[in-house]
Amino acid sequence: MVKRFRVGVIAGTHGLKGEVKIFPTTDDPQRFRDLDCVILDQGKSERTLTIRSVKFFKKFVIVGFKEFDRIEDVEKLKGADIMIPREKAMPLEEGEYFIPDLLGLKVETGDGRVLGEIKDVIETGANNVYDVRDEEGRGILIPAIPQCIDSVDLEEGVMKVTLLPGLENL
Repeated sequence: MVKRFRVGVIAGTHGLKGEVKIFPTTDDPQRFRDLDCVILDQGKSERTLTIRSVKFFKKFVIVGFKEFDRIEDVEKLKGADIMIPREKAMPLEEGEYFIPDLLGLKVETGDGRVLGEIKDVIETGANNVYDVRDEEGRGILIPAIPQCIDSVDLEEGVMKVTLLPGLENL
């Protein structure tokens, strides 16, 4: 299981006082109001930043950090990921999973036939859909609905599924 989650990406600066525009990658951008600090991940370096202000503008979250108070300080941060530790993530309901935890899970049927592994999770309006690929790259799309998903064992790295008629194209 992953230890950190990306909740946004710095899209640019905002104003002259060191604020940044963050494109949120979380389901609930309002959650930025509840965060005290975040991890700035620039690929080669990481740094913990303390949040001093949060506001919203169109599709962006405007965040000010205590460590920066000038536009010159934040200009070089564009494209950096904003991460939080797993323990700061939103609590999940029974049967819900974080998408990064599902990627790479082995998917098999109840009789033990391996279908492949989860390569992507497609978020649709009704329900998520798991893109499962075998070793040759052939795929099957499995809806994340109770009729198809029998069990998920993150410790073992296995998802057991029931294929409804018409789903299988391998």
